[in-house]
Amino acid sequence: MSASARGEIESLREQIRRHEYLYYITAQPEISDQDFDALMKQLEALEAEHPQYISPESPTQQVGGEPLSEFHTISHRVPMLSISNTYSEGELRDFHARLLKTLEVDDMDYVVQPKVDGVAISLIYREGRLERALTRGDGKQGDDVTQNVCTIRSLKQTLEGAPDYLDVRGEIFLHAKGFERMNREREEAGEAPFANPRNATAGTLKMLDPKIVKKRPLDLFVHTLGEIEGAEFKTDAEFMNACESWGLRLVPGWSVTRGIEALSKAVEEWEQKRHELDFEVDGLVIKANSFRYREQAGYTSKSPRWVIAYKFTAEEAETKLLGIDLNVGRTGAITPRAILEPVLLAGTTIRHATLHNFDEIKRKDIRIGDRVIIQKGGEIIPKVVRVLTEKRDGSQEAYEPEKFCPSCGDEIQKSKDDDVVYRCINLNCPDQLKRRIEHFVQRNAMDIEGVGEMLIETLCDQKMTSCLSDLYFLEKDALAELERMGEKSAQNVIDGLERSKQRPPDRLLFAIGVRHVGSHLAEVLMRGRTSLWELQHLSEEELAAIHEVGPTVAESVYQFFQQQHNVDELKRLEEAGLKFEQETSQTNAPADSLFNDKTFVLTGSLENFTRNQAAEMIRARGGRVTGSVSKSTDYVICGDSPGSKRDKAEKLGVTILSEAEFTAWLK
Repeated sequence: MSASARGEIESLREQIRRHEYLYYITAQPEISDQDFDALMKQLEALEAEHPQYISPESPTQQVGGEPLSEFHTISHRVPMLSISNTYSEGELRDFHARLLKTLEVDDMDYVVQPKVDGVAISLIYREGRLERALTRGDGKQGDDVTQNVCTIRSLKQTLEGAPDYLDVRGEIFLHAKGFERMNREREEAGEAPFANPRNATAGTLKMLDPKIVKKRPLDLFVHTLGEIEGAEFKTDAEFMNACESWGLRLVPGWSVTRGIEALSKAVEEWEQKRHELDFEVDGLVIKANSFRYREQAGYTSKSPRWVIAYKFTAEEAETKLLGIDLNVGRTGAITPRAILEPVLLAGTTIRHATLHNFDEIKRKDIRIGDRVIIQKGGEIIPKVVRVLTEKRDGSQEAYEPEKFCPSCGDEIQKSKDDDVVYRCINLNCPDQLKRRIEHFVQRNAMDIEGVGEMLIETLCDQKMTSCLSDLYFLEKDALAELERMGEKSAQNVIDGLERSKQRPPDRLLFAIGVRHVGSHLAEVLMRGRTSLWELQHLSEEELAAIHEVGPTVAESVYQFFQQQHNVDELKRLEEAGLKFEQETSQTNAPADSLFNDKTFVLTGSLENFTRNQAAEMIRARGGRVTGSVSKSTDYVICGDSPGSKRDKAEKLGVTILSEAEFTAWLK
């Protein structure tokens, strides 16, 4: 059976890699996203049953390991220099003339690429396998962000036919739709939206937890050679064609052109075409095609002499701010939005623009009736960049922030911390309801099959649900009468709701959507408790004292239970049959467990487990797992190449366990 399982695992990996290639490289997928996810889940299940066959190259291992305590700084073998910028055709002609004079040639070929406005990355492959991914840093050394970069599904971690050593430079970025979705989710979670895709990308790559990075839709293109061993190319065009044959994705739209007149024409065309792309570009990269010419042209201390970035001018438009309305997100975040006199900008008629938050309105002194300049932030989301105060005539009105939720009328509140977002914390606020239900029914919450986005829209619009608990009082006959339902679909919904009543209290706590309480913190809050109701009787200080909780989460949980309508909603969910009492076996490890109430840190590569698997085994036996070593750490489990965590453990006198010792403890 073992050999059969190994064969099935390898077969699934090959299928998944093939479908990833078809989806990301050729843009010709053969199966749906749902079918792809099913293959991935099948592979995950087999690897969980046979952990001895888990390989670092497996598609399942792209999710990243445990959170890092810090990024390691590593020197670039070939410096990642910056590129000189130009904003005019005259400067572009000067660049061309200087290059011809330096090289003593009459004319030359250039590679022209859209300049993706993302975060520069160096991808280092050895014998075709990704070894390391480094940020630009100061150009001489960058941060090792390999774990985060490996979460990008479009990245090829194994190249076919690649040279012995390859350092290829590229850009990590966010597509327009992915950026908009991510910002919408941040606003719904009560977090400030990112100003533009580049900021969002940079912030994501700096995160220490690869699991969170994986949830963000990062993408990657390559564009430049850093260093190569085992192959030679005369031109950049030849090298990029080779990259494509190895499975790497190039910046779309690149071309080879000759002479300054052709360059000028390319610039003129791209000034218009840039709006057709679904990712942000802020200009064009223009570089000598010949590698021999590049060597002859050389470098300054800051940048190569053979390349220049032609930057597009930011497109702006003037219009009148007619008013300000408010949006309410899933967690009650109140986001102000400018209502504008319609104006054409970058080929689109703009009627609304983001104002981010009330503090931003005050800081910019934005008044209703003002003439304002708007700009597409990151070429995607319109924003008000400045007020034309010189055009005020006295009729403009200062904006007073709302004190009550525009949807339910409850008073909106601001957190005690530095959060600039105001929010409504009424669990049954109508504008929050659809998004709350979507969160409630998702797989890692209550996992209610049959309740999808369209049904939620219908239930809310027809007033069949005015709160989460209403879901459990729906009747089959009423559901069957809805459009696109029928008796079978209605029965599936009723069955799904009934099954969800068996979910443990920590899943319910996560599902109801208390701000800052994710699935892991829900488990932490319920650890050692017999009932979800115990949380209602804890003070803010007592909540903050729980390991891993802290003051921000404590305040959120405490305030949630202070709202009577939230308590009433929980009571109704309990009356519907949901589990508020926790089974003893779920909360208490055996009294003599070696793991019970101990804090562990995992470091290095384990031979028989992934770090995620080891962490789950520890938690199941009553232990805690954290990402960094401190005085409160009880044990550090070390695999191969443990790095600085082992050194810190030795310095602090923390007990170090080998994988063999850890395995013995498990038994």
